[in-house]
Amino acid sequence: MILVLIIAMLFLVLNFALAPHNPYQEKYSIFECGFHSFLGQNRTQFGIKFFIFGLVYLLLDLEIISIYPYAVSEYDNGIYGLAIVLIFTIVITIGFVFELSKNALKIESRQTLTNIKKSNTYLDTFSEN
Repeated sequence: MILVLIIAMLFLVLNFALAPHNPYQEKYSIFECGFHSFLGQNRTQFGIKFFIFGLVYLLLDLEIISIYPYAVSEYDNGIYGLAIVLIFTIVITIGFVFELSKNALKIESRQTLTNIKKSNTYLDTFSEN
């Protein structure tokens, strides 16, 4: 334990002593997800739909992790374990169907159906010979 602490402190001191330190304005600027922020526009609205997708994915991963021990010890659980896993799966499925019914997983596209029809008619003018 003490050896790890000594090595960590040694690396920290070596970093401060040997690493080049040349801060400049670009290094201190706010940079997120590949977009540079503009002055005064650091707080913009961000669609919550992406976070909902992330939470649903996390929920399904947790469901798989929760069901995995049952699958591994299937012979020891019996009917009681099967009933508990089925109830758990049904509750998760009901929640997923509720999300689908409320269109919580639908992301609005900037491309509408009318724009697709316009582009198809535009392309059709070139294909007719």
